[in-house]
Amino acid sequence: MAMFRQWALEKGLKPSETRYVRRTRTGTVDLQFSKSGDPAIEKSYRTHHVSPALSARKQQQIAEKLSRSAQPVVFEILRDSECSECGAELARGCFLLMEADQPLCLPCARLDGLEYLPAGDAALTRRAAKYSERTAVVVRFSRSRGHYERQGILVENSAIERAEQECSLDADERAKARAVGAARRKERDRALIAQMTVQIGSLFPGCPSKEAAAIAAHTAARGSGRVGRTAAGRNLEAHALAAAVTAAVRHKYTEYDALLTAGVDRPLARQRVADRVQEILAAWRE
Repeated sequence: MAMFRQWALEKGLKPSETRYVRRTRTGTVDLQFSKSGDPAIEKSYRTHHVSPALSARKQQQIAEKLSRSAQPVVFEILRDSECSECGAELARGCFLLMEADQPLCLPCARLDGLEYLPAGDAALTRRAAKYSERTAVVVRFSRSRGHYERQGILVENSAIERAEQECSLDADERAKARAVGAARRKERDRALIAQMTVQIGSLFPGCPSKEAAAIAAHTAARGSGRVGRTAAGRNLEAHALAAAVTAAVRHKYTEYDALLTAGVDRPLARQRVADRVQEILAAWRE
């Protein structure tokens, strides 16, 4: 930490202390960074260094953003529970807030009176959150994916009504903007697939042109999470595209999928078809 401060001073950066807080049902409290709570240690963690070349307004905006307390997180529960304070029964699908490792119903968490706004309309969510004095993020645990996923927000009903009115006024304009954005994304995707097809052909000259185009389209599919959508894939890096071609060969030209269907573990299935995959890749490289 001392080395960093010395480096910041040598660069002429200006120290700026920020207050970090979190929301509770009784207000906001300061966050503690260290186990000991030593004032000197806490101050070092709260101190940022900014360029003096930034305007006063920009510095103020940065300070406000850093000191802004995070929204409370409310959980949509997957099994029955009860409030640790009032003892109210909370059935599966109800909302609760955890505070000091204890579940609280919304009234005890002082979040009662808020309306649930499901995710799906970004403009409505953004505007409702802007106009609501009290907000909370709603999440639910996904057993299949192993993590919590955002479901929506809790906001004041008056904020939802105001947001809906605004959204109705500029709905046509936003629809046009979405259409333009979709067209642009589609064109960028076409260009990316074309570039990938050329690069795959360069890496694997023996790969049929239609096969290269099909592999590029598959790996570059937006929202697929495949290697073509990674930064390396979009940058046409050789190792990423080689991985995409390898995966395509494994699925299309071997018994890999049949082995998985039969219950064979994925690593063992890959091992069984590895020789055939390498044989095809070697032929395509010639």
